[in-house]
Amino acid sequence: MSEGRAIPEATVARLAVYLRVLGSLSDGGLSTISSEALANAAGVNSAKLRKDLSYLGSFGTRGVGYVVQVLREQISTCLGVTEHRSVVLVGVGNLGHALAGYAGFGSRGFRIAGLFDADPRRIGEGISGLTVQGMDELAAVVAQEAVSIGVIATPADAAQEVCDRLVAAGVTSILNFAPAVLSVSDNVDVRKVDLAVELQILSFHEQRKAAGLKAVL
Repeated sequence: MSEGRAIPEATVARLAVYLRVLGSLSDGGLSTISSEALANAAGVNSAKLRKDLSYLGSFGTRGVGYVVQVLREQISTCLGVTEHRSVVLVGVGNLGHALAGYAGFGSRGFRIAGLFDADPRRIGEGISGLTVQGMDELAAVVAQEAVSIGVIATPADAAQEVCDRLVAAGVTSILNFAPAVLSVSDNVDVRKVDLAVELQILSFHEQRKAAGLKAVL
């Protein structure tokens, strides 16, 4: 990876997409791929892809493209997923239950080390080989499993309290599915996933397409 170059957040997000695509290509037996083909598979233009990959260094071959496995390893190293990272998930309602059972975490470098919920009716429930624990066990599991990433899938009104408990336990990165804005210190990274917002964005594009069709007619 190039030394001293800060990688933009947008590039980091696309690197994750490239890694997923390369994983599928590798599983399919493809050994090399051109920048144009990889860009098409990832849904970006080739100039943007080459600029993104330039942050990792120069290892493509003119006329040949990229060796799939080498590029996959380079991106994995950049994203810090060459070794499995332990994650805890708080909130095992419908969404949390689905996340806990998602097999893709393991294949992409993440291991769910613990499931937690404040509802006594959930405690003791088995999900994908794990047992849901009470919140009183959170700090001990974070310390024992060296967890640095927490996933919040609670209702909005519980999200900040859960966030505070995760941070107090030593978690420094949070993926937030709750429809709430979290307040954290500067040393804690938060990524928010709001499914309703994503649907609203798609609705906007559908509206524009419909308006364009009416204009043509």
